[in-house]
Amino acid sequence: MGNGDDVLVKRGESVPVDFPGPVLVCTRNDDLETVLESTPKSRWNDLVFFQNGMLETWFQSKGLSDPDQVLAYFAVSKLGESPTDGKTDTNPEGLTAAYGKWASAVAGRLRAGGLSCKVLEKEAFQKQMFEKLIWICAFMLVGARHPGATVGIVEKEYRSEVSSLISELAAAAAAEKGIVFEPAMEDRLCAYSRTVAHFPTAVKEFKWRNGWFYSLSDKAIAEGKPDPCPLHTAWLKELNVV
Repeated sequence: MGNGDDVLVKRGESVPVDFPGPVLVCTRNDDLETVLESTPKSRWNDLVFFQNGMLETWFQSKGLSDPDQVLAYFAVSKLGESPTDGKTDTNPEGLTAAYGKWASAVAGRLRAGGLSCKVLEKEAFQKQMFEKLIWICAFMLVGARHPGATVGIVEKEYRSEVSSLISELAAAAAAEKGIVFEPAMEDRLCAYSRTVAHFPTAVKEFKWRNGWFYSLSDKAIAEGKPDPCPLHTAWLKELNVV
């Protein structure tokens, strides 16, 4: 995808100070702390985060103001295989999106590799970020309730469950962040699920994913208010996640 001058920084190595251009961070969320520690502070504003989940709280805790991000809707089943692009019947142009000062450069790189990527402004990107967060939280949790269920099975056989959860989480996110989502979110998320139907389901990286919605529930209950995500809370408890 690059021009041959890229530098691959492996685990335990430091990001070079004098290498121009974006630094694409493609690690697990729990490794972000280590990545930041191995990156000279002068290069922090060149970091481009590819992680799923709610990163906002972590960004704020590290003093990262409005960092670059990519919502990667492409997937690679295993090393060496070609990626599956996030093009769906509701979004044939592709769902992958980039935001920030390096967004155009990153989008160009992905397109050079045969993948779609659009460049979005902050508000539009935030909406899409929350949609992807809702997708991963809803489909993984419903799937975990039905051992062995893939994303495709959830979409096909447990549509009513995942639909209820999507609606609940979307309403909670909208109320908390003052977001107005585009209509037909459920259709978009289910369409994406059909493109990655073989993916297994499990509740993982809780603090980065479902944990954000559970924190809204925790806060509301502590204040004597109704739980904004009662179904989500009940199913997390059913699985002994909380």
